Amino acid sequence: MIECKVESIRVSLVTQARVVILKEIDSERYLPIWIGPYEADSIALELQEVPVQRPFTHDLLRNIVSELGATVTHVFINDLRDDTFFARIVLDVRGRHAEVDSRPSDAIALAVRTKCPIYVEEMVIERAGVTVSLDAETVRDDDDDLPDGESLSQSERIDEDRLSVFRDFINSIDMDDLGKSGEGPKKG
Repeated sequence: MIECKVESIRVSLVTQARVVILKEIDSERYLPIWIGPYEADSIALELQEVPVQRPFTHDLLRNIVSELGATVTHVFINDLRDDTFFARIVLDVRGRHAEVDSRPSDAIALAVRTKCPIYVEEMVIERAGVTVSLDAETVRDDDDDLPDGESLSQSERIDEDRLSVFRDFINSIDMDDLGKSGEGPKKG
């Protein structure tokens, strides 16, 4: 498992689609995940510490977990199948381990509220992650990191082609302000 943090939330000027950018804690690898506008707003409001008059859905979920005597130990983005990410919310329920299936956007929104770690399965980062090349300021896929003479299998190459839309989106945004934390949704 690789620990990540929410680096930013971006909005496409063309499609208005939202993407949450997770950054690996110990490297310059990023994982873009397309999410819905409500989930994007929920994550951004919590990261910006904007007070709300009434609890939103993710606040409600945090409150229910707490009232039932449980704690969220971490969230885990554990799979990527057919261009869809999958996640698990991991709970400690009075000493009992429990896992709940979740969309990554909901798991991340809960994680920022409970201040718990966000982990990503290595295979997911390898397949969908991008690396920022600091000298050229471009984004490249992890196939560039393979030793000379090695390449991805046919099925991995098909997955890479499907995920190229993420790389296109990342290449279209200004990478200079990725390191600024606490930013809300940005147009880029």
